Amino acid sequence: MTDRHVSRALDVDAPPAAVFDVLADPRAHGSFDGSGTVRSAVAGPERLILGARFGMSMRVGVPYTIRNEVVEFEQDRLIAWRHLGHHRWRYELEPLDGGRTRVTETFDWSDSRLPWAIELVGYPATNTRAIEKTLPRLKAHVEGRS
Repeated sequence: MTDRHVSRALDVDAPPAAVFDVLADPRAHGSFDGSGTVRSAVAGPERLILGARFGMSMRVGVPYTIRNEVVEFEQDRLIAWRHLGHHRWRYELEPLDGGRTRVTETFDWSDSRLPWAIELVGYPATNTRAIEKTLPRLKAHVEGRS
């Protein structure tokens, strides 16, 4: 944990555009989420762009819906979204030799409205474990489509 963000990376045997296509489709998020909280997209565009807003059906104990906004976007390189708490989930894509991609997922609470609360409830550690499960699931999902 450093400067209110945690990150992990994994190499995927697919080009950045193929990985980005999955990340930019909110309806696909539940298929690779490793946290066990994301269920499905309930509102929003079929493809995310900067400023896009989308709702997700979630479950942490009880079901709820959360509204997100894409706040960072660079086609085939970077996408990040946040919700009303302003903490972000970011994916950075780095092209590698052989048509592969290094995917770095980050949970960033440096801009959170209540960073101390994020830390108090243990979300940095919880989200680190979720990232460690999400990246292999994303890899399998993307490689299965390629």
